[in-house]
Amino acid sequence: MRIVYMGTPDFAVPCLKAIVQAGHQVVGVITQPDKPRGRGKQVQPTPVKAAAQRMNLPLWQPPSIKTEDFLQKMQELAPQCIVVVAYGKILPPSLLKLPPLGCINVHASLLPRYRGAAPIHWSVINGEVETGVTTMFMDEGMDTGDMILKRRIAIAPEDTVGLIHDQLAQTGAALLVETLEQLERNQAPRVSQDPALATYAPMLHKEHEFIHWNRTAREVHNHVRGMNPWPGAYTTWEGRVLKIWRTVVAEAAGKKESPGTVLASGSEGILVQTGDGVVLIKELQLQGSKKMEAQAFLRGKPILPGTVFGS
Repeated sequence: MRIVYMGTPDFAVPCLKAIVQAGHQVVGVITQPDKPRGRGKQVQPTPVKAAAQRMNLPLWQPPSIKTEDFLQKMQELAPQCIVVVAYGKILPPSLLKLPPLGCINVHASLLPRYRGAAPIHWSVINGEVETGVTTMFMDEGMDTGDMILKRRIAIAPEDTVGLIHDQLAQTGAALLVETLEQLERNQAPRVSQDPALATYAPMLHKEHEFIHWNRTAREVHNHVRGMNPWPGAYTTWEGRVLKIWRTVVAEAAGKKESPGTVLASGSEGILVQTGDGVVLIKELQLQGSKKMEAQAFLRGKPILPGTVFGS
């Protein structure tokens, strides 16, 4: 099948590799323009660009996909299908109507739940016990198109968003290949989404990263693992940002203090009061420093009982 592939981040790389390995003819890869990334803000290629270059695939990085020039280029490529995986921009109607077999999207949730930009993060933050991947025919809405196939995976109580991201990227790649096989045979199902069941996963902003210690211990723990490895959940300590990378829900004992209060600190970690119990911080990172196990952190920077985080 002649395919134009549109994708940008790491999540989209396994899908691109999978359709090439399955024998499809990728006549063009469209990815976002290079941007400054990382601490040094060096301009770096998108992960999909790097993968496309390794596979010697034709590549374009248009600043806009709504221009006549871009539409003309796509018409020249004459794809039977456009595959979109975390490209990062809404496709205009002119593009959606172009390929005869439609535009297919791989979305990292069990639609219609968690429509939007950050479905993996919010599924972990909200304490879901399962998630998955859905392939769908794209329409003009945000993740509202008819569904084709779904595949589920479990989320364990300690899983981080990074772990689930990597599992879903591989799951999505296999599901995409299966979807394209059915599409080629004209056997792809079309299941409409029930709007009444829709939930949303908005893009993460700085305010989403802040830890609210008055929430339950389980909610705080889910928040921390739902921000690991990116962008990181944080509190404040002595006027500085303190990122919390790993916690466990611990057994509460003794008098209840106000949320955010450090109850104890030592070789096991830092015990902090939440709204209904306690969490034990196992890994953390002070602004301007590297990520450290709690025990090593405390050797250089003691955090005494009675300290209140986020105050």
